[in-house]
Amino acid sequence: MNQHLLLIEDDTRLANMVAEYLRQSGYLVDHAGDGLAGLSMVQSLAPHLVVLDLMLPDIDGLEVCRRLRALPGALAATPILMLTAKGDPMDRIIGLEMGADDYLPKPFEPRELLARIRAVLRRQGDGLAAGSKLLRFGTLEIDRDARLVTVAGTACELTSYQFDLLVALAERAGRVLTRDQIMEAVRGRELDAFDRSIDVHMGRIRAAIELDAKNPKRILTVRGVGYVFARQQD
Repeated sequence: MNQHLLLIEDDTRLANMVAEYLRQSGYLVDHAGDGLAGLSMVQSLAPHLVVLDLMLPDIDGLEVCRRLRALPGALAATPILMLTAKGDPMDRIIGLEMGADDYLPKPFEPRELLARIRAVLRRQGDGLAAGSKLLRFGTLEIDRDARLVTVAGTACELTSYQFDLLVALAERAGRVLTRDQIMEAVRGRELDAFDRSIDVHMGRIRAAIELDAKNPKRILTVRGVGYVFARQQD
């Protein structure tokens, strides 16, 4: 089955050109001309990936990204490739921190857009398949049903809370999460004073799943922000 893309772009001429190029490359493509329409179409169509322009006539791309990440269930994990005409590097940083999976400045070559879309979808496929309860990243496997984590077939010792934290990160692989966002992702739990020490828990998770906890490759610290679970490992 062809993968389904949603293009949220207010420049109709550009959108038509890009959509036609992507259709010729084998994708199903729908188009929304503003942010609110795009969010509605995400919920009705459940696309495999969203190509999102930063500058939109109603709400901007960052707000669309924030609202999309707050949607229920698997929709919140929909990959986002953000487009922008702005040259400020801070836009890229903010976009990635808000949950975008990749970033491409305008003007761009259609071939580069296609390559980036393929790369994001490939990384997504390496992690969580739709409906799957098993997350796999190289030799690391997380079985959400069995609540079991293994590295190269060897079980890792994690507390129930640490397992939930690891799943929260792994389900959002490639996204930089603040400590508050990580705790929000496991908000169904009763938290005691120690649970606020996310850094302590991350250290213990790393000790369990990393080959070298002092030089982590799976859970990376983003100084001054939080943590990101690396998509490509081993």
